[in-house]
Amino acid sequence: MTELWLIGIGTGNPAHVTREGWQAIREAGAILVPEKGAGKDDLAGLRYAIIEEAEASAQVIPFEMPVRDASLPYDTRVARWHDEIALRWQAAMDGTDGPIALLVWGDPGLYDSTLRIAERLSPAPRLRVIPGITALQALTAAHAIPFNTVNGPVTVTTGRRLRDHGWPDGAETLVVMLDGECSFERLPPEDLTIWWGAYLGMENEILEAGPLAEAGPRIKAARAEARAAHGWIMDTYLLRKSTG
Repeated sequence: MTELWLIGIGTGNPAHVTREGWQAIREAGAILVPEKGAGKDDLAGLRYAIIEEAEASAQVIPFEMPVRDASLPYDTRVARWHDEIALRWQAAMDGTDGPIALLVWGDPGLYDSTLRIAERLSPAPRLRVIPGITALQALTAAHAIPFNTVNGPVTVTTGRRLRDHGWPDGAETLVVMLDGECSFERLPPEDLTIWWGAYLGMENEILEAGPLAEAGPRIKAARAEARAAHGWIMDTYLLRKSTG
């Protein structure tokens, strides 16, 4: 049975990789590296840099990531995309000596589809998951704020759900992932504070924070400028209602 190791590498800073992660990279027989095309070379570049720093002896196998079909309904689009990724993994893995590793941005268990894609492989591999620092941790650390209030709940959601359903009932602190449309603009800004970060942990990290009515326009402008400059952006934010 093939062993597939999913290694969380944090949000862009090699220092986020745990000692367990470094050891697994050194011990892997092969490492698959997704390449997303022009404009996103630095995403693959970071993985290559980590592999080199680990002095890994693994066979490094790049593969081209497929593009989602924007004409399909969202759920169908994602399912077919995952099917195609699994096929490309399978093709890249054939004939390689294990264990086979994938370096996963952030943590394999938080708003990442790597585990769901691995379920599509046949025969099913034996999985090993190595946790990584999440965007949630990197964001709160960068702003030096606690994740939660005293005894307070935290809701983690997506930009799509925030747009479709608004502020969740009973939520006090909201962390929003995968938001490419600044969905916080749909919320009444009164009594809301936002902490936002892009390229967390990387040299080009950008942070903004403040009352949503004031910080929201700054975030939207900074996000558009950064995306235009780099060709891609990864960002997340935390919203908190005033308890005063």
